[in-house]
Amino acid sequence: MPKSKSAYSVPTKKEKPETYIFVVWVDNEAGVLARVVGLFSGRGYNIESLAVAEVDAIKNISRITIVTTGTPQVIDQIKLQLTKLVPVHKVAEFQREDKNVIFKEMALFKVVGKRNKIEKCLNACKRFNPIILDKTKTSAVIQITALRREIDKMNKKLKPFGLISTSRTGAVAMTRGAKIFN
Repeated sequence: MPKSKSAYSVPTKKEKPETYIFVVWVDNEAGVLARVVGLFSGRGYNIESLAVAEVDAIKNISRITIVTTGTPQVIDQIKLQLTKLVPVHKVAEFQREDKNVIFKEMALFKVVGKRNKIEKCLNACKRFNPIILDKTKTSAVIQITALRREIDKMNKKLKPFGLISTSRTGAVAMTRGAKIFN
């Protein structure tokens, strides 16, 4: 983890920074995302990834998933400040290692090369059930859904086969089983 210049992110000897995921339900209206992100930037907190979309058109609710790193004290402070924002309905927070929560990212890989190299790329992605979104004689766009670290590994693995571009989402999260976020 690169050193941060923020006073908020300086861990004590007892506290070790860890990765957390916040899921925030907000009103789907102009400026809300800017206020949520402003809360982070204004206090020097880093956002590692951000995913946002409307999840309830009738109630006009969007769901924001934010990945950040901090000590437990910093994470508690972020959660407290998020819940105080006016357009926020609910905030859930999880550690990345939580086995009761599924965390995934989606990536698009554009590969350019001869047919045999494209086939090697598809074979390398097989365990992630790749979807071919576009294919020509000399290129392919492959979609996979996986953990962040797995996408990082695939990015490196596909480079020798002609990977020229990668696009990826931020993390999204969902609890396992019938349990819902509180």
